[in-house]
Amino acid sequence: MLSIGQLAMMSIISHIIFIYITWRLIQTINFEPLIRKGRGMEAKILILFITIVIGTGVSRFFLEFLQWSLDLSYLL
Repeated sequence: MLSIGQLAMMSIISHIIFIYITWRLIQTINFEPLIRKGRGMEAKILILFITIVIGTGVSRFFLEFLQWSLDLSYLL
């Protein structure tokens, strides 16, 4: 059983790792044709927000799956 502090630390680390992985993957996509001239900064901020949303979603799935796996012990 994980304590609240351990779970919080694991959640923070998981979110950071998955956001970083998502950022690295999104950098491989060429967004140049989609960006209007003079709107580069707004496009970078949008890409950052999209990265955070995707990375956090994947991290939450990972953490929930881990919690469900631990909760299976209460089934028996």
